Order: sequence, then C-alpha cells, then structure tokens
Amino acid sequence: MTTEIGWDCLLSLDGVTMVVDERLGFWVKFVARVVPKSEAVPHGVNYSLTLHDRRGSRVLGFDNAHRAGKQEQFDHWHRSSSDLGRCYAYESPEKLLADFWLEVDRVLKESSDD
Repeated sequence: MTTEIGWDCLLSLDGVTMVVDERLGFWVKFVARVVPKSEAVPHGVNYSLTLHDRRGSRVLGFDNAHRAGKQEQFDHWHRSSSDLGRCYAYESPEKLLADFWLEVDRVLKESSDD
C-alpha cells in the first residue's frame, strides 16, 4: 500500500549518498524526483537507487530511466554491473526501498564471502 509517508521518504532521499560498507568500499546513491505522470512513469516519480563499489562502478540498481530490454515496462532493476535490466514489479515506494536494501545486503554478503 502506497502512503504519502512512503513518497515523502523516497523523495527526501534525492541526492543522498552514503557509505554502506567501509571495509569493502561500497556506497549507495539515491535519485528521486517528481515528474509528470505518463505511461512510462504512472506514479509520477523518476527514481534511481544504486549501489557502487570502491571504484565508483554501479554493481546494483533499481530505476525507471529506460525500458528493461524489449519490455514495455520502465520500472526495472540491474542485479549486477553487466545486467542490462530485468523487469521490476513496482508496487510502492516502501516496497521499492525494502527490495533495494534486501539486494544491497545480498551483494554485501556475497562480496564479504569472496
């Protein structure tokens, strides 16, 4: 369920970057901006939630900046730096943030196991 608080939370993260693992050098970056509603962006928010390695390379991302492959859907995520994007079933800003952090945890765990 989408709430006004969920949108406020997501939009308040616009421009925020933070280190999430100092030892391994991982950091996250958030972009979330109100845009006109359209078929591509029916919720009216353009977003990009990304995890980067110590070199600044994106290793994980959720965004709606372009179509996911040949799909019509713009909401998608990149599981790795080489992943061109797979559809993401956007439900709410709360779920988007929760899913992002679950995947960040997965990447951090996999990286610390190496």
